[in-house]
Amino acid sequence: MSTFSAPKGIPEYYPPASSAFLHVREGLAAPARRAGYGYIDLPMFEETELFARGVGESTDVVSKEMYTFADRGGRSVTLRPEGTAGVVRSVLEHNMHRGQLPVKLWYAGPFFRYERPQAGRYRQLQQVGVEALGSEDPALDAEVITIAWDGYTSLGLTGMRLDLNSLGCRECRPAYRAALQEFLRALDLDEPTRKRIEINPLRVLDDKRPEVQAKVADAPLITDHLCGACKDHFDTVRALLDDTGVAYTVNPRLVRGLDYYSRTTFEFVHEGLGAQSGIGGGGRYDGLSEMIGGPNLPGIGFGLGVDRTLLALEAEGVPLDLPSACQVYAVPLGDDAHGRVYALVTELRRSGVATDMAFGGRGVKGAMKAADRSGARFAVVLGDRDLAEGVAQLKDLTTGDQTPVALDALVTTIKEKLQ
Repeated sequence: MSTFSAPKGIPEYYPPASSAFLHVREGLAAPARRAGYGYIDLPMFEETELFARGVGESTDVVSKEMYTFADRGGRSVTLRPEGTAGVVRSVLEHNMHRGQLPVKLWYAGPFFRYERPQAGRYRQLQQVGVEALGSEDPALDAEVITIAWDGYTSLGLTGMRLDLNSLGCRECRPAYRAALQEFLRALDLDEPTRKRIEINPLRVLDDKRPEVQAKVADAPLITDHLCGACKDHFDTVRALLDDTGVAYTVNPRLVRGLDYYSRTTFEFVHEGLGAQSGIGGGGRYDGLSEMIGGPNLPGIGFGLGVDRTLLALEAEGVPLDLPSACQVYAVPLGDDAHGRVYALVTELRRSGVATDMAFGGRGVKGAMKAADRSGARFAVVLGDRDLAEGVAQLKDLTTGDQTPVALDALVTTIKEKLQ
């Protein structure tokens, strides 16, 4: 009888590699918490219509990649392919926008897209995201971008490039859309792409096929069609990033793959990942709230890929400063010592020391091998004779030095040595 395997295209993180995954996720989220973003935990699935209206039916995400199914009540639901639409829905549903603005939220977890699995492209992808709703202030755009930048740099990543663009607003976008459609209609493109020209021509610019990219190389640029307000907004965002040392490249062809983006749009790219070079990105979505039936509620956010950030760190060979999973490993020798060791282990854990112990009554040789494999700094060995004398043997697994320590002073001694 064969055993089960994980579904195709879904990476699993288990010890010891999972410690690196947690480290990266924490590193990406920490700058958001420091900037006053509160945590939101989103549903794994939503009504399909939320993504169809919010993300856009012409996008690859909605038209090709969503996991959509009917539940037992006949309702169409979809595993979340991204986080922004769900956050905006939650803000509106719970009236968070009626309080202090902007509403600043962060989230983390898995998202689901039916993609062709390959390195860096998964059907369950892990992201850290932030959303800030209720303000058009360009300083909020700069803040969101800087949070992402600081997350990457705090992990030691140096090889990424930040691409930056503005997609304009509802005032200046129509003229650009018309100019772009006129240009694209004259090209020799396949029928699905020609249909996309009429629905959302920006999606054509986002087509990753080399033959399409070559044909649109001379397409009109959105930056040449920005209205005065959008140009001023973009200039201010850039000046604020300049002031805080965030390096970027203006890429007037950067579109991103979702329909709700407007004005500031950005993407972090790492060339060490080959075809799947985008490690995170986001932008402003000032009309999204209205798309899903809410009031005018401007916003900006990002989604950073934990999986791809891990791959980028590996590509650069960045050593990760991972906390030890085990600092102390306790070895009981004898029945009487077993109960006392368990009590000591519990006391050490409650005092903040990562501690494990030998289970199953294994001999001292096997237990000490387990102590070495645990990565602990110290081993505590307690036999029945030690117990009678009121001491335990404390062994430094780095130097091999071993000394007896009074049982009532053991926790304090270990904590002092670990400092």
